[in-house]
Amino acid sequence: MLIASLAWRSLRNRRVTTGLTVLSIALSVALLLGVEALRLSARESFSSTISGTDLIVGARGGGLQLLLYTVFRMGTATNNVKWSSYEAWAKHPAVAWTIPYSLGDSHRGFRVVGTNGSFYERYRYRRTRTVEFAAGRAPRAFDEVALGSDVAAKLGYGLERKISLTHGIGAAGIMDHDDKPFRVVGVLARTATPIDRSLYITLEGMTAIHVGWQQGAPPEPGEELPAAKLTQKDLQPEAITAFLLRAKSRIDTLRIQRDVNNYLDEPLMAIIPGVAMNELWSTVKYAELALEIVGGFVVLVGLLGMLVAIYTTLNERRREMAILRALGMGPARIVALFVMESVLLAVSGCLAGVGLMYVGIIALQGLLEREFGLYLRWQGLQWEHAIYLAIVVGAALLIGLVPAWRAYRNTLSDGLSLRV
Repeated sequence: MLIASLAWRSLRNRRVTTGLTVLSIALSVALLLGVEALRLSARESFSSTISGTDLIVGARGGGLQLLLYTVFRMGTATNNVKWSSYEAWAKHPAVAWTIPYSLGDSHRGFRVVGTNGSFYERYRYRRTRTVEFAAGRAPRAFDEVALGSDVAAKLGYGLERKISLTHGIGAAGIMDHDDKPFRVVGVLARTATPIDRSLYITLEGMTAIHVGWQQGAPPEPGEELPAAKLTQKDLQPEAITAFLLRAKSRIDTLRIQRDVNNYLDEPLMAIIPGVAMNELWSTVKYAELALEIVGGFVVLVGLLGMLVAIYTTLNERRREMAILRALGMGPARIVALFVMESVLLAVSGCLAGVGLMYVGIIALQGLLEREFGLYLRWQGLQWEHAIYLAIVVGAALLIGLVPAWRAYRNTLSDGLSLRV
């Protein structure tokens, strides 16, 4: 108790140095915990993008690729799924519902998704949250479109706006479908998922803008079929890109997956979203490890700053140490005093770092969700965080032994003689 009191008073007498040292440790700890919070939030944001879906079905290829272009709108499909195959699986007795997706077009860099009413009714994210509208309604006619919240905000579009879609993705778009403009009838509420960065039309609308195309090539000028002459037969889809599937029973999921992978009519594949997500994390684990290493080095720099701050005061504190030795304080207590100072600095820095972490999350949460779609949240100190903080305090204890050993070696006579 005496050692702790002396250590506290010594640190209080050096307020400026102590404050700067605690601040450096706090910033490094906040960065370390911040990197961990970002890593966990990124995982949670990606994992919670799709919920309640048992299987994703698409053309045979890479499972991770199927997950990326279907759920995250990243990349392109290698092939399509026949409409007849989709209908067969949609009517399967073990299937509760399906959500078809037709991809391949864009508008000013944003993906266009052709789907039906099941998307707005069945799709779930963050476990139970549904797709809702901030304004308007879902598209019903083939010339209607709904906008994700980011699309509406960044392009400044509102209801009743007329827009033209582009065949192809981004700068690789082949041509604009100016002959068949779409009317904005709805704006989706913000979800902080890829849903916000897409436009949504009906499957009939996706078919309508490609009427007359042969093997992906546009019709010759003057041969386009006007929208007014389109019939119901013209709007019948021939193929889609992929579809989401929910089994009536979780027991049926693996059986349906096996049957889809062995489907004879065309080569298809079905993936379980959670399994594919684990594959995604395995590909980025080295990036996560690099971030953790950077955070660890930042903490190490903060602790070395503490060592420098304590060590540089040793010459000034020689008389103090000599007086304490003369009053009967043994070498072990001298060592304990310096170690206690290091621990108090580390504990104070850790507590301040956790506080800075909370403040940072509150300040940046809205910005990260709005600009990057990253749902950042702090769930309190987890056992991983406690281990990190314990390592910081333990490292501070070891570092405190360095100035303690130096003070121990200073003799009593050396401390009683004032050096100029």
